[in-house]
Amino acid sequence: MRILPFMVIRSFIPIFLVALSFFVLLLEMVDLFANLWRYLNQEVSFSQIMMIQFMYLPKCVSFATPISVLFSTAYCLGESYARNELIAVFGAGIPLFRFVIPLLVMSILISLFGYFFEEGWVIDTYRQKNEMVKAAINESTTFSNSNVTVLGENIRTIYHADYYNDQNNSLSGLIVTKRDTDGKFLQRIDAETAVWDEEGVWRLTRVRIFTIEGDTMSEQDFDTLTDRELTLDPENFRTLTNNVEEMRIGDAREWIDKLRRAGLPYREALTMYYNRFSFTFAPFVVALLSSAIGGRFRKNILLMSLLSSLVFSVIYYVAQMVMRLFAKYDLVAPVVGAWFALFLFLILGILFMRGART
Repeated sequence: MRILPFMVIRSFIPIFLVALSFFVLLLEMVDLFANLWRYLNQEVSFSQIMMIQFMYLPKCVSFATPISVLFSTAYCLGESYARNELIAVFGAGIPLFRFVIPLLVMSILISLFGYFFEEGWVIDTYRQKNEMVKAAINESTTFSNSNVTVLGENIRTIYHADYYNDQNNSLSGLIVTKRDTDGKFLQRIDAETAVWDEEGVWRLTRVRIFTIEGDTMSEQDFDTLTDRELTLDPENFRTLTNNVEEMRIGDAREWIDKLRRAGLPYREALTMYYNRFSFTFAPFVVALLSSAIGGRFRKNILLMSLLSSLVFSVIYYVAQMVMRLFAKYDLVAPVVGAWFALFLFLILGILFMRGART
């Protein structure tokens, strides 16, 4: 009895490593051929291309892990059925769920490793890979922005600028509206230009200030003005180019809070944030599902295991993509959009496991 779990794990690990290598190579080739025409147009050297693909390797490992677990689990059980090994196991009174516990434990360990692997390595290398691609194909990114409106840190101050110049951290056509705690209008500041100062405030030029006192409104004009309350960082006015997939958990949370504060769309980013957690449990869920269906293959085990892995992976990612779109357009909550596909497969795995032959 003590030997059986080690036999299951020993048969699982080599197949998992081979499957992981295969799917990683497949993802690398897809990415390479998708960008090859751009590399050729820009005459990117072979060494640069290989470096880009090397930096993409950790992300491929992260993507390929769930489908590799699904394939290797289904293949191991299919082989056991084909060799009639499970007849002896079931004859000894060991149910299927108890037999696959070592595989489920392995999938949990892989899930935990995947989370720390993602945070510690994948995010940095994936960001560097994207930067290297942009540099190789001469794709420039500008953070300057036009017609931008941002909420201040205290939510009582509203900034609106016709244009933000990221090169010199300046604003043109700035309008600042200040409100009290009840949301009532207090003051409006119009400035032709504003430049971010080293002291952490905006220095305004050609300024007009409108203030309400009681039932009357007063106006003041200044050539230059420094308002110590205007301390919103210039990064808040930049074009939104940040990608949650390139951020660690803490940075992603701060970015989403910044989007909320600015009154900008944040649901898609929040869905991707929750998806970082749901994706961690994907190896365990697909291991449970493949444990229930893997033993059904007695012929063409390699082909059927590969086919079932691809089919269920496509269903999973399509369901995830659809739910993300629903969350983006406020049809479902972001947390539902991120976790729905995982819970769907978890329920299917439990149902299939209950109906599996033992």
